Amino acid sequence: MRRKTLLTAEQEAVLKERKKRKKTEKTIRWEKLDNTAHLFPVIAGERMTNVFRISVTLKDLVEPELLQQALDTLLPHFDGFNLRLRNGIFWHYFEENGKPAPRVEKEDSFPCRFIRSNKTNSYLFRVTYYQYRINLEVFHVLTDGMGGFNFLKELTYQYLRLRYPELLEHTEDYLSSGTTLSREDSFLKNFKKPQKRKYQTQKAYLVRGEKLPIGEFGVMHGYMSVEELKKICKKYNASINEYLVSTFIWSIYTECLNSTPSKTPIRVAVPVNLRPYFNSITTKNFFVMTSAEFHPVNEQYTFEEVLKQVQESLRSQMTQEHLEQIFSYNVANQKNRILRLVPLPLKNIAMRAVYRQSALANTSTITNVGNITVDDIYKPYIDMFHAFLAISTGQHIKGTICSYNDTLIFTFSYDLIDPSIQRGFFRKLADDGLHVEIESNGVHYV
Repeated sequence: MRRKTLLTAEQEAVLKERKKRKKTEKTIRWEKLDNTAHLFPVIAGERMTNVFRISVTLKDLVEPELLQQALDTLLPHFDGFNLRLRNGIFWHYFEENGKPAPRVEKEDSFPCRFIRSNKTNSYLFRVTYYQYRINLEVFHVLTDGMGGFNFLKELTYQYLRLRYPELLEHTEDYLSSGTTLSREDSFLKNFKKPQKRKYQTQKAYLVRGEKLPIGEFGVMHGYMSVEELKKICKKYNASINEYLVSTFIWSIYTECLNSTPSKTPIRVAVPVNLRPYFNSITTKNFFVMTSAEFHPVNEQYTFEEVLKQVQESLRSQMTQEHLEQIFSYNVANQKNRILRLVPLPLKNIAMRAVYRQSALANTSTITNVGNITVDDIYKPYIDMFHAFLAISTGQHIKGTICSYNDTLIFTFSYDLIDPSIQRGFFRKLADDGLHVEIESNGVHYV
């Protein structure tokens, strides 16, 4: 006969609490940063935030309480956003956050501000709203534009189900089939031994001028028909990307250089989403920088001549082999055994120096996040999407392209007082027969 061990009430309470804790305790999840992400914590600050914004405009006014509820519900399902940044001995790394979701706030300042972890519960993103618009601002260390839209669309779906309960009669309250949660490091998966350095370091022409007051940030959207734009691009035998990048460069050439020769080329960094090339669905960063270049060494180039140089520079880089060589060179440095043992503070110094050199090799950046699609059931509630980048070292004006339905939006983000580049850009589109509607955040108008 087994004798029972008699426990005091206090001992039983302690054991009960310990068992309860064991059931709920789990190892804190952590993960490495992808190859591109290693740079962002090193160079980020108040003046160069490395924060990008994507937003959705709805047909009805946003109800902030429901948006907060949607974020609270969704965040635990997204490991890629449920993270905080930590400093290791040799590298930065991510650690599972687990705190309550950051508070949804009404937008009351300029966009793409530096994300301070003490104001976001250590999360690396913020959600704001203004009238009909929901804004998601993301520190680039977490993900790129594709990963950001992956999260924003699901947040929008969750909000709409709360706002319009009748939607639940036609859809279930879970993640859309088009949403990915993959956290694969596609850089490492597709890495191959590189042959030589594949990125540009020669200095480019830099746009200079009087800046907006510190803290101000200019945003200007140009809305145009995709079908009309395609007809114009067909006339030039160019893709939409080639035509818009060339028009941007043409504007710098005519407005800043007054169509005169330059010792340095106008060079625009063009990020390339690598997922289609390597069959990836990761929510981590997975892109590389190519460059569109025009070097005016003679007098009076035509737009067609500018376009030809841009096409030649872009098309020569848009092969899977070349794109693979670009990121493999960077990954090789990350995998170097000697460099891996260098303490993080020394790595930071080296990365800042390399960044400063490469940053001055580009006049600007234009990114195309592509066509945004949503599930059919939510289309009646959604009006538009937008996206744009923060400014960075040497690049005081940038462009972002996205489209929704038949509308393409080219967005300028900038801190320059003089809007000549924007004016020249939209004037060229109009001269080519394209109808463009322009919207600004009020810093100034063209």
